Amino acid sequence: MKLAEIVSTYLTFQRARGMRYRTQAVTLHAFCRAMGDIDINAVEADAVRAFVAGQGPITTFWHHKYRVLEGFYRFAIARGFTHASLLPTTVPQCPPSLTPYIYSVEELRRLLTATDGLQTTRSPLQAGTFHTLLLLLYGTGMRIGEALALTLADVNLQDRLLTLRDTKFHKTRWVPIGPQLTAALAAYATQRRRLALPAGDNSAFLATRTGHHVSYVRVSQLFRRLRQRAGMDRDPGARYQPRLHDLRHTAAVHRLIAWYRDGADVQRLLPHLSTYLGHVGMTSTQRYLTMTPELLAEASRRFEHYAHMGDLS
Repeated sequence: MKLAEIVSTYLTFQRARGMRYRTQAVTLHAFCRAMGDIDINAVEADAVRAFVAGQGPITTFWHHKYRVLEGFYRFAIARGFTHASLLPTTVPQCPPSLTPYIYSVEELRRLLTATDGLQTTRSPLQAGTFHTLLLLLYGTGMRIGEALALTLADVNLQDRLLTLRDTKFHKTRWVPIGPQLTAALAAYATQRRRLALPAGDNSAFLATRTGHHVSYVRVSQLFRRLRQRAGMDRDPGARYQPRLHDLRHTAAVHRLIAWYRDGADVQRLLPHLSTYLGHVGMTSTQRYLTMTPELLAEASRRFEHYAHMGDLS
């Protein structure tokens, strides 16, 4: 049986179980292209190892491809399409996890200012769209995909409420927004409605010049230009530069710092932050709370305050 046919059967099986399997599908289709239009039993082990290895040093993507193909081969073997997995038997150690870049308030201002350089005559709203995207990501902590998927109907400016539909965990959630962000979104919405509305109020909120949703690829390309224009880099030799996704980490950390400074009960509020970010549990939220010198200082002050109260009792 052809490899591509089995991949199609496998994806149908996974989606029937309620799985989205979007990124996995991309990987499996890339695997089919790399192997060619051949029978699954004509696939060679060297070709599979070369596909998993890719180019350059081992990254987390090596492990992603390995896990996706491991599940596929289990399925193919269980149904008798093939007899054995051709994956490498030795799995290298996963590289250290990426440390998120936590932007300072000054760096956020520089990024927002730099969006002016994205203005073009061909796409007159591009600078405003990216400026609004940055405000949304930092002001709400939402995922990039959630922001790009927003429609005009999802942005309720009167009630100051955003509707995020069919998010990462197949759920719809509502995100309240503050008056400053609401004012910024209202100003952008006025300009946005001068562009095409191919689906009426269900058209993209953050839109291209034709009124369609901005793609993640395009946003990533623009952010690299923006970061360079703002002069924002990690130390020389760093494996990763600051990312757009790091705004979500920054939003979580800055919120925690603000709570410490306000004297709030942080432990009681953390579950609320988890819900706001759209996490299913605190474990996911904890990964976003990168320890920074500023956060450490605020936490230390809180500890010293409680320790002093203990000394007085």
